Amino acid sequence: MPHSQHQLVAAIALGIAVLAGSGAVHAQAKASPEKKIYCWNEAGRKVCGDALPAEAANSERTEISARSGLRTGQVSRALSDSERSAAALAQEQARLLAEADAMQKRRDLAMVESYATEADLRRAYGERTELLDETLKASSLGVSNLRLSLLALLRQASDKELAGEHVPKPLANSIRDQHDELLRQQQILAAQRLDRAALDSDLQDALLRYRALKAPPGAAAAKPDAQQAAATSG
Repeated sequence: MPHSQHQLVAAIALGIAVLAGSGAVHAQAKASPEKKIYCWNEAGRKVCGDALPAEAANSERTEISARSGLRTGQVSRALSDSERSAAALAQEQARLLAEADAMQKRRDLAMVESYATEADLRRAYGERTELLDETLKASSLGVSNLRLSLLALLRQASDKELAGEHVPKPLANSIRDQHDELLRQQQILAAQRLDRAALDSDLQDALLRYRALKAPPGAAAAKPDAQQAAATSG
């Protein structure tokens, strides 16, 4: 082989060796992670080291690059069981609130689509109000009748006792059953009255949401400006 060709082959072989060596060094550098310095609090004092002991694994710590001395990370301490439970509860409550808010928005949109005008919305609530009022009347009448019936039974028992007689067991059982039923019906009536009061509040809330959704864009912003102008002129 001529001398020039021999030099060319040697140069190529040397170049391949250099490239292979640099690739190996690069791969080795890439494979080995950067060393870190860990700093944490131990018994009220700051401790740093290049290894994190097992007893400090759950502690809040700062991670620092051993090469540059710059902070590379911050790890919060591990939560206790009670803290994890509280965090999970808070997350669940936030999820439920978000679902309730989304459901309310769907209901509002359905309300706007179902009632073309505010009068239609009032009419729908009026029908529910009339139905509940009729139910209240029937429940009130039932409670009154039960009270009168119970008074009649108590009068019979009182007459027996005044006459020196024992109150018959069937009469005593009827008084007890009538009293229990009266209490039950009174509780139902009280719940119905609460529903009736809540219906008025629901109507007012529905009207406010309906007007807000029906209002043209910019009307909500214009309203405070108009109120401010009226207050200034007054």
